[in-house]
Amino acid sequence: MKNILVPTDFSPESRYAFEAALQLARRNGGQLLLLHCFTPPTESHISTTGGLVGGHGLTDVYVLKSLQAIKRRLHALMAQAHELAPGVPLHELLLTSEPETAIPETIRERSIGLVVLGAHQNTSWTRFFLSSHAEQIVRSAPCPVLTVKHPVDDFEVRHLVFASDFSAEADQAAPVLQQLLALFPTATLHLLDVVTANGNHAQALEGICAFAARHQFSHYEPDVFDAPRASTGIPRFAEQAHADLVVMLTHGRSALSHLLQGSISESVALHAAPPVLTVHV
Repeated sequence: MKNILVPTDFSPESRYAFEAALQLARRNGGQLLLLHCFTPPTESHISTTGGLVGGHGLTDVYVLKSLQAIKRRLHALMAQAHELAPGVPLHELLLTSEPETAIPETIRERSIGLVVLGAHQNTSWTRFFLSSHAEQIVRSAPCPVLTVKHPVDDFEVRHLVFASDFSAEADQAAPVLQQLLALFPTATLHLLDVVTANGNHAQALEGICAFAARHQFSHYEPDVFDAPRASTGIPRFAEQAHADLVVMLTHGRSALSHLLQGSISESVALHAAPPVLTVHV
């Protein structure tokens, strides 16, 4: 997770994500790529990299002025980043294409290992991610996605919560948990299973302990938490445990399937106060 992509729309939430990403990169020796997507009017003659490819008129003048203003804002963020985290390699990228196209291509072409983005707690994805197409990118990103909703002055993970039902697919999160524990060696690992009505506590505890044994997590707290729904129980537990980071698995689904089933991980990413790291399976 050393090659970090931070999409920005210059909102306060995307600024929180940028600052959190800087702290992570400084801690793990990583580098950042700051991305902004600008979609020009269809009648403009602007290439995806922001160059004029022919034509003229007021529309093109407007687009070029807009691109110049965006580049100034990117440069200002870059300058602030060099003050906040000197020594962290930092690059910027301005693309004139839709986010749902630009982000997956950037992840693939730049070998991105982590995406960090801002979100509005209890409402919707950050304005950069209002469309359902962009939410699908978050669900299906091949690399982990860290969602940040509040300022993170000191990104020090003291309580790390992995929320799961600890079925076989939970094993796919083990490498990410091991990386995080290597970055934050003093963190307490909470292995959390939320049990709904008539849930079997003993079975849940057995699943947690079996997962920990398989992956040699020797220092952890097994937590079985009662709640009507996992989507509300996980944020409640995170608050009670003073969690600094929540880790969850997320599934790529078709738009119809997502509409019918919803996504626990997306709900938690929006409603839990601490940053939430989702890992695609």
